[in-house]
Amino acid sequence: MWPWALGVGAGVLATAYGEYASATEVWLVVLDVLLGLAGAVLVLALPRRPVKVALLLGVLAGVTPTGTPPASVAMIHIARRRPFPVAAVVAAVSIAAHSLRWLWRPMPGLDLVWWIVLVIVGHAALIGWGALMAAQRALIASLEERARRAEAEQGRRVAEARAAERTRIAREMHDVLAHRLSLLATYAGALEYRPDMPREKVAEAAGVLRSTVHQALNELRDVISLLREDEADPERPVPALGEVPALIAESRTAGATVELRDELAEPDTIPAMAGRTAYRVLQEALTNARKHAPGEPVTVALGGRRGERLHIVVSNPLAANGAASVIPGAGTGLVGLTERVRLAGGQLDHQVTATAFELRAWLPWPA
Repeated sequence: MWPWALGVGAGVLATAYGEYASATEVWLVVLDVLLGLAGAVLVLALPRRPVKVALLLGVLAGVTPTGTPPASVAMIHIARRRPFPVAAVVAAVSIAAHSLRWLWRPMPGLDLVWWIVLVIVGHAALIGWGALMAAQRALIASLEERARRAEAEQGRRVAEARAAERTRIAREMHDVLAHRLSLLATYAGALEYRPDMPREKVAEAAGVLRSTVHQALNELRDVISLLREDEADPERPVPALGEVPALIAESRTAGATVELRDELAEPDTIPAMAGRTAYRVLQEALTNARKHAPGEPVTVALGGRRGERLHIVVSNPLAANGAASVIPGAGTGLVGLTERVRLAGGQLDHQVTATAFELRAWLPWPA
């Protein structure tokens, strides 16, 4: 309130000078100055006792003209900080005091009626000014609150985005590593159960193991590079539907019997996201076949056309005699795969019959 008090002090001195210029007696001008400065000091107490101080300053304005500046500041303060009924009561007291002051210190050239009209209009303007300042203050507070909420909401969205990114990367790691490690387990199992294999076959299997490990490390590096986009290799192709023949060749090299029925029309027009998702579907399906039905034939059917849908069907007989898989699994591959397909705008379903396992998926293929 110090700036307001200093402004009131300046207003008191200006008012006192006006009284002196209008031939008011010196002793009365000195009294006006003292009372006006006392009112300026009382302005500092407005934050602690706003209503009481405002009423006191209103009464002071009825005694001396230099009481008008501090009473005006008090009126604005009340209009800013208190409800309108309180401001109206304080204004009524101040108007009455100003009107009574005219009786013993009239304004030269202005009769009582016009003086009262002028006082009422002035107090109405002060209340309006204070209300406007209160509205601006409320608006600023509202904007600050919105900014805080927006910042908190942004923080929540960032946390959700990070969690979603972690889930995506975990899903990507599962898709990549489960496929490669299942191949490694297949070759390692062949070496373990066939110690009498010719040296040429052992060397060939070791070479395939080395190549598979190398490919697994490269794909793992690609996944980890998702955490550091600046280290991603832009020249490394993203696995897509065009890599399906190589994927099936890998499974055949591992000893699996895979039949591919490709009935795709215009495969070059398949969207990138749909192609990548389809690749992951086939990768997971072949991995599950090696895990849960080793040695059983697998049938892969691709179909669809632009403007309709991309269909994927993978089926294989169940393991003979209920043979258990030697490759451990967490049982979450199909759950994550279903979510991945949904995110791509498609659907995935799987069922187990008495003799076979079948996985079906479709993905959007817009015209």
